[in-house]
Amino acid sequence: MNRNELYESKISDARWWIYDIPGNIGWIIYFVCFARLVRQGLNPFTVAALVPAVLMLIGIIELISERIAKLDRLLPRKRLLRGFGSLTLGGILGAVISMIGVIAVSCDYWMLLGSVLCAVFAGLLYKGYRKVEG
Repeated sequence: MNRNELYESKISDARWWIYDIPGNIGWIIYFVCFARLVRQGLNPFTVAALVPAVLMLIGIIELISERIAKLDRLLPRKRLLRGFGSLTLGGILGAVISMIGVIAVSCDYWMLLGSVLCAVFAGLLYKGYRKVEG
């Protein structure tokens, strides 16, 4: 697989916003809940919840840098994975960890909701990209 392969999204602007807004709401909810956990003190659950937060942060930083570089709809594979891939993976991992947290440490459902929103809607944007044929 060539690392310089380009991927393009041809989804409509309306669909982009329909996916983007709930996805953004999702990672914001996750970060607010994570901050609340950190304020309560460090424990194994808080440390585990840090991993999805870092993945989401990597994705957010990448997407911001893509916007600055005007690469919104045409991305190299590396940037696609680092942006939408990291957000999607962070959301999935956050959902798993949040479910464990709901069961084991009485974590509220908001963190779970935020991670699911992030995973689903970042994943839909990620899946909207197709390899550009030479």
